[in-house]
Amino acid sequence: NYYVIVDPQENYAGLEHYSPDEILMLSPKVRTAVSNAVECIHPNDPTVCGVSHVLWTGKPTQDGATARNAVFYGDKALDRSPCGTGTSARMAQWYAKGKLKSGEDFVHESIIGSLFNGRIEGITEVNGQTAILPSIEGWAQVYGHNTIWVDDEDPYAYGFEVK
Repeated sequence: NYYVIVDPQENYAGLEHYSPDEILMLSPKVRTAVSNAVECIHPNDPTVCGVSHVLWTGKPTQDGATARNAVFYGDKALDRSPCGTGTSARMAQWYAKGKLKSGEDFVHESIIGSLFNGRIEGITEVNGQTAILPSIEGWAQVYGHNTIWVDDEDPYAYGFEVK
Protein backbone atom coordinates (compact mmCIF):
# COMPACT_ATOMS: atom_id res chain seq x y z
CA ASN A 1 0.00 0.00 0.00
CA TYR A 2 1.03 3.56 -0.68
CA TYR A 3 -0.28 6.24 1.66
CA VAL A 4 -0.86 9.94 1.47
CA ILE A 5 -0.17 11.18 5.00
CA VAL A 6 -1.91 14.48 5.68
CA ASP A 7 -0.29 16.25 8.64
CA PRO A 8 -1.55 19.56 10.08
CA GLN A 9 -0.55 22.44 7.80
CA GLU A 10 -1.89 25.73 6.43
CA ASN A 11 -5.13 24.30 4.98
CA TYR A 12 -5.57 21.40 7.42
CA ALA A 13 -5.61 22.09 11.16
CA GLY A 14 -5.72 18.42 12.20
CA LEU A 15 -8.12 15.51 12.43
CA GLU A 16 -9.84 16.91 15.51
CA HIS A 17 -11.21 19.81 13.42
CA TYR A 18 -13.00 17.63 10.83
CA SER A 19 -16.02 15.36 10.95
CA PRO A 20 -15.87 11.83 9.53
CA ASP A 21 -18.16 13.00 6.71
CA GLU A 22 -15.71 15.76 5.80
CA ILE A 23 -12.79 13.28 5.81
CA LEU A 24 -14.82 10.91 3.59
CA MET A 25 -15.61 13.76 1.17
CA LEU A 26 -12.06 15.12 0.97
CA SER A 27 -10.13 11.83 0.82
CA PRO A 28 -10.88 10.78 -2.79
CA LYS A 29 -9.94 14.28 -3.97
CA VAL A 30 -6.63 14.18 -2.09
CA ARG A 31 -5.86 10.67 -3.33
CA THR A 32 -6.58 11.65 -6.94
CA ALA A 33 -4.51 14.85 -6.73
CA VAL A 34 -1.50 13.02 -5.28
CA SER A 35 -1.89 10.12 -7.74
CA ASN A 36 -1.79 12.62 -10.61
CA ALA A 37 1.32 14.31 -9.22
CA VAL A 38 3.40 11.38 -7.92
CA GLU A 39 4.06 7.96 -9.43
CA CYS A 40 4.25 5.28 -6.74
CA ILE A 41 5.70 1.90 -7.75
CA HIS A 42 7.25 -0.57 -5.32
CA PRO A 43 10.90 -1.17 -6.27
CA ASN A 44 10.64 -4.96 -5.88
CA ASP A 45 7.04 -5.56 -6.98
CA PRO A 46 5.61 -3.35 -9.75
CA THR A 47 2.11 -4.72 -9.09
CA VAL A 48 2.17 -2.70 -5.85
CA CYS A 49 1.57 0.75 -7.29
CA GLY A 50 -0.55 3.83 -6.89
CA VAL A 51 -1.87 5.58 -3.82
CA SER A 52 -4.43 3.40 -2.07
CA HIS A 53 -4.98 5.05 1.33
CA VAL A 54 -5.20 8.54 2.81
CA LEU A 55 -4.06 8.86 6.44
CA TRP A 56 -5.23 12.02 8.22
CA THR A 57 -3.34 12.93 11.38
CA GLY A 58 -4.23 14.83 14.51
CA LYS A 59 -3.66 15.18 18.23
CA PRO A 60 -4.24 12.03 20.30
CA THR A 61 -7.15 11.95 22.75
CA GLN A 62 -6.24 8.76 24.66
CA ASP A 63 -3.76 8.78 27.53
CA GLY A 64 -0.48 7.25 26.41
CA ALA A 65 -1.18 7.61 22.68
CA THR A 66 1.69 8.95 20.59
CA ALA A 67 -0.35 9.98 17.55
CA ARG A 68 -3.89 9.79 16.13
CA ASN A 69 -5.18 9.06 12.66
CA ALA A 70 -8.14 8.35 10.41
CA VAL A 71 -7.39 6.03 7.50
CA PHE A 72 -9.50 6.31 4.35
CA TYR A 73 -9.51 3.33 1.98
CA GLY A 74 -11.57 2.00 -0.88
CA ASP A 75 -14.29 4.25 -2.21
CA LYS A 76 -15.85 5.48 1.02
CA ALA A 77 -14.54 3.74 4.12
CA LEU A 78 -12.71 4.78 7.29
CA ASP A 79 -10.79 2.10 9.18
CA ARG A 80 -12.04 1.54 12.72
CA SER A 81 -8.54 0.54 13.79
CA PRO A 82 -5.37 2.63 13.58
CA CYS A 83 -4.58 0.35 10.59
CA GLY A 84 -1.55 -1.94 10.62
CA THR A 85 -0.03 -0.77 7.36
CA GLY A 86 -1.00 2.81 8.22
CA THR A 87 0.76 2.55 11.57
CA SER A 88 3.80 1.14 9.77
CA ALA A 89 3.71 4.00 7.27
CA ARG A 90 3.42 6.56 10.06
CA MET A 91 6.35 5.04 11.96
CA ALA A 92 8.44 5.12 8.77
CA GLN A 93 7.49 8.78 8.28
CA TRP A 94 8.40 9.65 11.87
CA TYR A 95 11.68 7.73 11.59
CA ALA A 96 12.57 9.65 8.41
CA LYS A 97 11.82 12.95 10.22
CA GLY A 98 13.88 11.94 13.27
CA LYS A 99 10.79 11.84 15.53
CA LEU A 100 10.98 8.08 16.26
CA LYS A 101 14.01 5.87 16.82
CA SER A 102 14.45 2.14 16.39
CA GLY A 103 13.23 0.36 19.53
CA GLU A 104 10.93 3.17 20.70
CA ASP A 105 7.25 2.52 21.33
CA PHE A 106 4.66 4.20 19.11
CA VAL A 107 1.05 4.04 20.30
CA HIS A 108 -1.30 4.86 17.43
CA GLU A 109 -4.91 5.90 18.07
CA SER A 110 -7.71 5.52 15.51
CA ILE A 111 -10.53 7.96 14.80
CA ILE A 112 -12.74 5.98 17.22
CA GLY A 113 -10.10 5.66 19.95
CA SER A 114 -8.84 2.11 19.37
CA LEU A 115 -5.09 1.67 19.85
CA PHE A 116 -2.23 -0.25 18.22
CA ASN A 117 1.21 -0.54 19.78
CA GLY A 118 3.95 -0.22 17.19
CA ARG A 119 7.70 -0.40 17.35
CA ILE A 120 10.55 -0.17 14.87
CA GLU A 121 12.37 -3.45 15.44
CA GLY A 122 15.18 -2.67 13.03
CA ILE A 123 16.35 -0.70 10.02
CA THR A 124 17.12 -2.17 6.60
CA GLU A 125 17.40 -1.13 2.95
CA VAL A 126 15.12 -1.83 0.01
CA ASN A 127 16.77 -1.09 -3.33
CA GLY A 128 19.08 1.45 -1.72
CA GLN A 129 16.30 3.17 0.25
CA THR A 130 16.20 3.14 4.04
CA ALA A 131 13.27 1.09 5.37
CA ILE A 132 11.98 0.09 8.78
CA LEU A 133 11.15 -3.36 10.14
CA PRO A 134 7.95 -2.65 12.11
CA SER A 135 6.01 -4.69 14.63
CA ILE A 136 2.37 -4.00 15.44
CA GLU A 137 0.34 -5.26 18.38
CA GLY A 138 -3.39 -4.84 18.81
CA TRP A 139 -6.55 -6.81 19.39
CA ALA A 140 -9.52 -7.90 17.31
CA GLN A 141 -13.04 -9.08 17.99
CA VAL A 142 -15.06 -11.60 16.01
CA TYR A 143 -18.04 -9.66 14.72
CA GLY A 144 -19.53 -12.20 12.37
CA HIS A 145 -19.69 -15.80 11.33
CA ASN A 146 -20.76 -17.13 7.97
CA THR A 147 -21.53 -20.65 6.80
CA ILE A 148 -21.79 -21.32 3.08
CA TRP A 149 -22.90 -24.61 1.65
CA VAL A 150 -23.12 -25.84 -1.93
CA ASP A 151 -26.02 -27.86 -3.27
CA ASP A 152 -24.59 -31.11 -4.68
CA GLU A 153 -27.13 -30.93 -7.52
CA ASP A 154 -26.24 -27.37 -8.59
CA PRO A 155 -24.60 -27.65 -12.05
CA TYR A 156 -22.93 -24.27 -11.51
CA ALA A 157 -21.73 -24.96 -7.95
CA TYR A 158 -18.11 -24.34 -8.84
CA GLY A 159 -18.65 -21.38 -11.13
CA PHE A 160 -19.22 -20.82 -14.81
CA GLU A 161 -17.62 -18.97 -17.67
CA VAL A 162 -19.37 -16.69 -20.15
CA LYS A 163 -17.69 -16.58 -23.56
